[in-house]
Amino acid sequence: MKSQLEGESSGHDWWHIFRVRKLALMIAGSESADLFLVELAALLHDIDDWKLNLDNADGRKTENWLRSCHVDNHITDRICRIIDGVSFKGAGVSTATSDPECKVLQDADRLDAMGAIGIARTFAFGGSRGRYIFDPGISPEMHADFGKYKKSKGPTINHFYEKLLLLKDQMQTPAGRVLAEQRHEFMLLFLDQFYAEWNCKNI
Repeated sequence: MKSQLEGESSGHDWWHIFRVRKLALMIAGSESADLFLVELAALLHDIDDWKLNLDNADGRKTENWLRSCHVDNHITDRICRIIDGVSFKGAGVSTATSDPECKVLQDADRLDAMGAIGIARTFAFGGSRGRYIFDPGISPEMHADFGKYKKSKGPTINHFYEKLLLLKDQMQTPAGRVLAEQRHEFMLLFLDQFYAEWNCKNI
């Protein structure tokens, strides 16, 4: 994964994988989840991500790599199913799951989209796509389906309302919910400060 994501500057780099793996294993410790499946899925969860494969989104890098390593077919299929359920797909799209490994990885991945690191990653992604930081004339959009979410080109601040501030209430594990509370509050404080500076209210 280090070599696969070398030079990636959109916030989906190796260190994102490193943090998600660490969070996922920590959360899995208090869940009835298979640690091997959680760890392997955490390490591989972004190599087929549509955000990193706009020109080659066949969605088979994970499967092909696992098969090239002669991983058993049933484990390969399980890993691919876990990863398929991880990504946020729009404000109007439910991604709740009963799969314990997917719950753990989903929470870990979304926690890394929150708090101080989540804010940094959000602006890194927006910059990598040439998006404005903020445009008060463009309102956030609560995307009703995955297709509309993928086509979104709104300013980075809008992403807080379209995704980041929704994640706290979508956590599926007790540990995820506890960690999400503090990160959510930090994002609210950041937005308060951002708007104060934008409107020159703290000068």
